[in-house]
Amino acid sequence: MDLDAIREYSALHAKPSGLVLQYGTAGFRTKAEHLDHVMFRMGLLAVLRSKQTKSTIGVMVTASHNPEEDNGVKLVDPLGEMLAPSWEEHATCLANAEEHEMPRVLMDISVKAAVNLHQDAFVVIGRDTRPSSEKLSQSVIDGVTVLGGQFHDYGLLTTPQLHYMVYCRNTSGQYGKATIEGYYEKLSKAFMELTKQAFCSGDEYRSLKVDCANGIGALKLREMEHYISQGLSVQLFNDGTKGKLNHLCGADFVKSHQKPPQGMEMKSNERCCSFDGDADRIVYYYLDVDGHFHLIDGDKIATLISSFLKELLLEIGESLNIGVVQTAYANGSSTRYLEEVMKVSVYCTKTGVKHLHHKAQEFDIGVYFEANGHGTVLFSKAAETKIKQLAKELEDKKREAAKMLENVIDLFNQAAGDAISDMLVIEAILILKGLTVQQWDALYTDLPNRQLKVKVADRQVISTTDAERQVVTPPGLQEAINDLVKKYKLSRAFVRPSGTEDIVRVYAEADSQENADSLAHAVSLAVFQLAGGVGETPQPGF
Repeated sequence: MDLDAIREYSALHAKPSGLVLQYGTAGFRTKAEHLDHVMFRMGLLAVLRSKQTKSTIGVMVTASHNPEEDNGVKLVDPLGEMLAPSWEEHATCLANAEEHEMPRVLMDISVKAAVNLHQDAFVVIGRDTRPSSEKLSQSVIDGVTVLGGQFHDYGLLTTPQLHYMVYCRNTSGQYGKATIEGYYEKLSKAFMELTKQAFCSGDEYRSLKVDCANGIGALKLREMEHYISQGLSVQLFNDGTKGKLNHLCGADFVKSHQKPPQGMEMKSNERCCSFDGDADRIVYYYLDVDGHFHLIDGDKIATLISSFLKELLLEIGESLNIGVVQTAYANGSSTRYLEEVMKVSVYCTKTGVKHLHHKAQEFDIGVYFEANGHGTVLFSKAAETKIKQLAKELEDKKREAAKMLENVIDLFNQAAGDAISDMLVIEAILILKGLTVQQWDALYTDLPNRQLKVKVADRQVISTTDAERQVVTPPGLQEAINDLVKKYKLSRAFVRPSGTEDIVRVYAEADSQENADSLAHAVSLAVFQLAGGVGETPQPGF
């Protein structure tokens, strides 16, 4: 390790003194102008991680659904998964080291992680469409090259596409070809194969309106259009030609404001969907004949997909275990529908993709979607092998069902939640089941709910258990919540501390919006009184 060269290069990407950042589930995110040193150092770290794992590592420059002025970076581990927790700590230490300490911290990491510094390293890099992304990805490349790593810069990619590239490169092309054409070909072939029976039966030409959040999803969906044009016509809105990234558009805006994005013309009963800024989330929605807006979020996406998979497994007579993984934020109606109507096992984990992904890996087929529309389906290696074998051996309808499952495996980006891949799966299922968007929405009715925030002096006074559904401390708070919940029908409520700021998040649902609002307010008062609330007492009315 040439420490003099590293010092010299590092001075060109100097850290502003006093700036402290934390590597979280989404990597590092902050204002773009504060990130140059972080990018350089994540280039260095990616080389160490590559040497340690003897694998290709990915670096993605994006801030997802954040405003255009922000940016961020996250590392992608060998099988397309998120960075290992111990390396998240290394990333935080390295990013926050003052200029003169940085080389020593780098050496400490390589000793702690037992990195063989003579091992070759290979890093792949992708970026979103933010004005700051190109320059910041060059800083990553500087970090990679000064440590002697080899790299391939894919340029503009969605985040899930970079995850896919890393997975392909580390499985010697078994998962797919590590090119953008390879990605389009794999997904479109699976989509066309899956839907061909439906098209044979003279189904009408399908059209879908897509809000691309003025982000990278627009560029990539446009490139992919001709691969799928025989099965699906997509009309792109907020495609980045005008308008700012994620401003009044995108999945996050639509989900949190419960209204259509700006810049999209909607007629009643048309199927519409929104991606987020880096195309790893998707939500659907439509206007009914009275002009009312209906959101179809991650819970309903998981329900549609897991019901379809369960039906195919029943058809082929195979008892692979299927599990749906949710967080406490999943609507109670979705949990009830899955367990009672579809007879699918449902599990709850702490909030955060890494917890959902980890739990989903325990099943033959693990389905997970956060309510915000981020999710995917994971097939175990054993399940995948079994399904491919059955597709060859079975006859007639059973064989058809096994072949469908085989195509579903290819259609999902199993490395990460992927809006393009999820969209194609959803469209294929709606075609095969002959469902309209309204019929899908009518599978169950969401219970009215309300989310609130309460400012507290110190969020650490609140600790939780049971996947964040029960409060352990402060004493008396869980009992107070239990007493309040008893006053309402079909109700539940939970509170959890924010991961980043001194606020406590309150969630409540009940049989009517009025009751959900009333319960949420009562719970937020209990939090304020028992957990050290600061500022104004929470007021009713929203």
